[in-house]
Amino acid sequence: MNENFELENMREQMNTLKKKLEKQEIVNDGLMRRSMKNTAGNISRRYYLIMALCLLMIPYSYWAFVMLNGFSIPFWIFTCVTMLVCFGGTFYNSRKVSDSNMMTNNLVDVRRRMARAKKFDANWLFLGIPLAIVFLGWFMYESYLLHPDAFFNGLFWAGCIGGIIGAVWGFSLHFKTQRQYQEIIDQIEDITAEQ
Repeated sequence: MNENFELENMREQMNTLKKKLEKQEIVNDGLMRRSMKNTAGNISRRYYLIMALCLLMIPYSYWAFVMLNGFSIPFWIFTCVTMLVCFGGTFYNSRKVSDSNMMTNNLVDVRRRMARAKKFDANWLFLGIPLAIVFLGWFMYESYLLHPDAFFNGLFWAGCIGGIIGAVWGFSLHFKTQRQYQEIIDQIEDITAEQ
């Protein structure tokens, strides 16, 4: 009789422990999904900021380059096309991240989407860097045309400083975004490995 009581008591304790572990897994899963959603939200906000800056650069570049400094209209058109290409690429990739139901969906699909978005973001440099080099080269050429006798003028140095600041800012954003994509992918792998 005493053995049955102890055995029953052990079964109850095991069931209680199982329930606690299941609750803990649900809580951990929920916390990880919330963390992934916050990280994806940070990436989305960054993409929206970049898209807004791309669109604002179109009228601003006309004022700054053509009206204020006398640069050519073809340079401004190239700047506009570059900004629209950047806007389009950023918009395309932001759709993979900004799904409001993304973290409630199948995690395997979410991981696949995040991996694709990360790859697209990494491959974007193959287009972005050449565009930036052409833009800066053309900027220097336009600056030279305006002041051929004083090549190292204020406009030239402003372009150099702006290019350096833009490169540092762009690469830091790129690497931060890549890290955040990897965090989401790693968290999904942790969750799916436990299941």
